[in-house]
Amino acid sequence: MNTISLITLASIGASVGFAENWHQFRGPSGIGLAEGEVPTRWSKDSVAWQVNLPGEGQSSAVNWGAKLFVTAATKEGGMRTLLCLDKDSGKTIWRRDVESNHKESQHKMNSWATPSAATDGTRVVAFFGPAGIHCYDMEGEKLWSKDLGQFPGDWGVAASPVILGDQVIQNCDAIGPSRLVSLDKATGNIIWETKREDKPRGGWSTPVFIETKGPPQLVLNGEFGAKGYDPAKGKELWFCKSFNGRGSPVPFHANGLIYVVNGKPGDLYVVDPNGSGDITKTNMAWHAKRNGGRDLPSPAVIGDFVLVTAMGGVTTCYDAKTGKTHWVDRLEGAFSGSPLISNGLYYIQNETGVSYVVRPNKKALEILSRNDLGASKDEIFRATLSPIDGKIFTRSQATLYCLKGEI
Repeated sequence: MNTISLITLASIGASVGFAENWHQFRGPSGIGLAEGEVPTRWSKDSVAWQVNLPGEGQSSAVNWGAKLFVTAATKEGGMRTLLCLDKDSGKTIWRRDVESNHKESQHKMNSWATPSAATDGTRVVAFFGPAGIHCYDMEGEKLWSKDLGQFPGDWGVAASPVILGDQVIQNCDAIGPSRLVSLDKATGNIIWETKREDKPRGGWSTPVFIETKGPPQLVLNGEFGAKGYDPAKGKELWFCKSFNGRGSPVPFHANGLIYVVNGKPGDLYVVDPNGSGDITKTNMAWHAKRNGGRDLPSPAVIGDFVLVTAMGGVTTCYDAKTGKTHWVDRLEGAFSGSPLISNGLYYIQNETGVSYVVRPNKKALEILSRNDLGASKDEIFRATLSPIDGKIFTRSQATLYCLKGEI
């Protein structure tokens, strides 16, 4: 496949069908940008339906048309499940189970079903780490499966698959041999695979497809920094060293720049992706002190502002062009999921299922709404919000919610 055909297919998908569907982790852009009307206020009375899932997980809901896709797994990981649900009722259309007898370990904050599914309206792909990556048609018939390795370590996986033209892109970082892999969407055969560092902590970050002044790129965060790749051939284009390890949060693309946080405490840094080789000293536009400790949620750029919420709730607003700190404040709760951005507003959900909608400005934290869906005390929410058909979808470990709120 040549670069021109790849990019043409990707552009067609984004402009025609993808933009109408929340078809992958964090939507068509991969960075949480939502178009159209998204509710700004909801409560327990806004729950249109909720369903108990056949297991637990932290993946986000994705959709194509009337079909909603979400994953789950048994507590010990012996069974991984891809569910296709009716978007309007939550009723199961089909269910596909994948058995796993691999000996696996995971971090206490991870799950056996953390990667979100991805779909292009003809296929749906689910990744379960050592239990493989699996592709089905929209009626649930299995088209192919691929074993991508053992993913050794005590952390587990979290990176979601990305469908790009005729390719399925999967980050396969692990403690041990790691790589970024491109699979043929039709067959599951490997198109290319590019080696990454041999000893990162795990495969948590999902690659983002971006347009640049030059050819398009895949940008991927990692244990040692952010990297850009050629999506057609997998060649590493550039590397920018991070200020600390982990590399779990997905970078944000805005203003022609890449905004990155590390995972462990360390500066927010901003990179011009139009470079080659090690661009740490040449292409870093600015970097700024982080506040509040560990970062798991991704940064978000909204107009002239960058907002970043640390795991402990400390939220910082920066100037998007200079890195100047406008204010530092705190949202209540612990935060694992990444933000949603819609109509100039910043949405982020804490682990109790309470979501905040924030209006960025220079002066102070402005909370437009605090939205509690009334979850039970034993539920934990680590998924990212999915805006679909004018509603908000979210999930705790074992329950999926459809929320019909107010615009």
